[in-house]
Amino acid sequence: MTKKLAVIAVGGNSLILDPKKVTIEDQYTAAAETTKHIADMIEAGWDVAIGHGNGPQVGFLLRRSEIAAKYEGMHEVPLDSCGANSQGAIGYWLQQTLQNELARRGIKKPVATVVTQVKVDKNDKAFQNPTKPIGGFMDEAEAKKREQELGWNVVEDSGRGWRRVVASPLPVEVVEIDSVRALLNAGVVVITVGGGGIPVVDNGKGGCVGTAAVIDKDYASSLLSTLINADLFIISTAVEKIAINFGKPDQKWLDRMTLAEAKAYLAEGVHFAKGSMAPKIQAIINFLEAGGKEALVTNPENIGRALRGETGTRIVRE
Repeated sequence: MTKKLAVIAVGGNSLILDPKKVTIEDQYTAAAETTKHIADMIEAGWDVAIGHGNGPQVGFLLRRSEIAAKYEGMHEVPLDSCGANSQGAIGYWLQQTLQNELARRGIKKPVATVVTQVKVDKNDKAFQNPTKPIGGFMDEAEAKKREQELGWNVVEDSGRGWRRVVASPLPVEVVEIDSVRALLNAGVVVITVGGGGIPVVDNGKGGCVGTAAVIDKDYASSLLSTLINADLFIISTAVEKIAINFGKPDQKWLDRMTLAEAKAYLAEGVHFAKGSMAPKIQAIINFLEAGGKEALVTNPENIGRALRGETGTRIVRE
């Protein structure tokens, strides 16, 4: 078959199969399970770029940093560097487990992780209204001190304490896109835009500087799909298919959805939760409106079946 290119966005939560099992070994094992299904795609003839989430992992890094600072006087790690750290670690897990799986199958296919910066607009309205909670809980005195001394935005969180919140701006540019394209053209499986990418803004001198923000990994993977002219954009998530009227008596699982239908369902505001499925649908809409051919939503274990048209929800332009 003629090789086709797919981008697959893997959720950071998919690396934590059991909330009680969150060690590095546990997450590595989960990564190995996910990459088995990606290897199926490669064996079927697909070229692949992999994006991934990092929400839980960045949370762990921030907590370690906070505890080390509080009890040992260590420096705290900025959010953008936590993003870079998680890209390296998760990329390593995905890279090694995929390499091992391909080797087991006798497939000679290189795999590489690109630590990826993603540029955002410093005037994005999200910076005026930060809403993404990060890090651990604080009492009010500590929160106000950090607000004053470090310029943090802090909020009281449902009676549980105070937390820092940061912006979640839209991605506008993948800084390392030329490197990603070169690797893909050379036949390399590329792991990139991890966690939505390390958020950076223009530094006013032709370069970039990191900023405290969180980029949605599905939006970043959608942008990546557009920039590399992917034939297919896959969002690997917790459900086998997309449903409308989810959790209601008239719930309906969808095998297929057009761009117009996706936009209409999203506009109704009742089908897709804002913190979970809604941004995934919007990311797919962005890809299709930018010229993408089709997208697919399913869970990792059903990727192979979904590619054969046996399950999953396929979203097409018309």
